[in-house]
Amino acid sequence: MILAFACTKTETATSSTTSTQATATTASVAPAPQPAAPTSPAPAPASGAIASTDGEKAGAHIDVTEFKRSSGNTVTLKFVLTNNGSDKFDMWGHRMGDSSVRTDYKAVGGIHLVDPVNKKKYFVVRDSEQKCMCSTEVADVQPGQKANLWAKFPAPPPDVTKITIEIPHFQPMDDVRSRNDFFACGAAERRSGEWQDD
Repeated sequence: MILAFACTKTETATSSTTSTQATATTASVAPAPQPAAPTSPAPAPASGAIASTDGEKAGAHIDVTEFKRSSGNTVTLKFVLTNNGSDKFDMWGHRMGDSSVRTDYKAVGGIHLVDPVNKKKYFVVRDSEQKCMCSTEVADVQPGQKANLWAKFPAPPPDVTKITIEIPHFQPMDDVRSRNDFFACGAAERRSGEWQDD
């Protein structure tokens, strides 16, 4: 008589469900890959700047000069790109644009805001032809030169007090808030029309 024994191994498969909420302007966000950690501390904002960051390319630097609520329940971001390097900062292709949008060629439509508490990402506002409400046809920035750039985004809800600004090929700028604290507008501002809830 031959007896055969078999072992049965039970494996429990785990599944994860990722819930993605997306609209034309917002989406749930997972941590994005970031440039390699710098060898020196993060740059301090220049005089009058709200936030600053350095880029992957040596000498590339950004100072955020304005970040505030605008008409139409939007937020306007204005910043200065400075090239302190020895080579030009190329704006070819979709370097700072959204590579999936043809009209972002030499534009800054790839910038987005992240609400780290609610895990929401805010994309640049676009018109019916998918053209961004942002700087377009941006010329290459030569060594020692600067470029003044801008972009508009949907305004975060009133309970958001700080935001992360992510610009392609630059280190993220965390915990940025407006000088006029537009994220924390109160009931008086909403009643006066300065803050319009959806």
